[in-house]
Amino acid sequence: MQGIVLQINISPGGVPKYPVAEAVLTPLGFEGDGHAHPHIHGGPQKAVLLICAEAVDELAARGYPVFYGALGENLTTRGLDRRLMRAGQRYRVGEALIELTKVRAPCNTIQVYGADIHREIFDAAVKAGDPSSPRWGMSGFYAAVVRGGRIRQNDIIALVDDLA
Repeated sequence: MQGIVLQINISPGGVPKYPVAEAVLTPLGFEGDGHAHPHIHGGPQKAVLLICAEAVDELAARGYPVFYGALGENLTTRGLDRRLMRAGQRYRVGEALIELTKVRAPCNTIQVYGADIHREIFDAAVKAGDPSSPRWGMSGFYAAVVRGGRIRQNDIIALVDDLA
């Protein structure tokens, strides 16, 4: 499985996150990126939030006023199949290597894009770890940084190790 980094997003904290052409990924996330609620977001197991552009596109097509970076993701990718993504998979992205750790449970902050957006991207099956849910991966995946490095827009992101 392979795709591209469509957009790299950072912010001082909260949503939305805004695009940068490149950024350095460290064990605790991208340099220059912050978290409004560090007791909930961030840390070594949630250093990066990855969302597939196709999921954002689906939400926009359903009328939600979302855009790349709106949901707080650090990496917006194109070409990865969210339905095949699992915790334990490792992806090479630019100079870095990341490992998916868990599906992201959406927080209340994203309700600025619609009161029902939680139901569109997350359900009981996803919470239980069931990838057969049509909402699997819509909310994104957290990842740990195995090896840091520079990541640029349009870099390849490729599955290199499937530990799932």
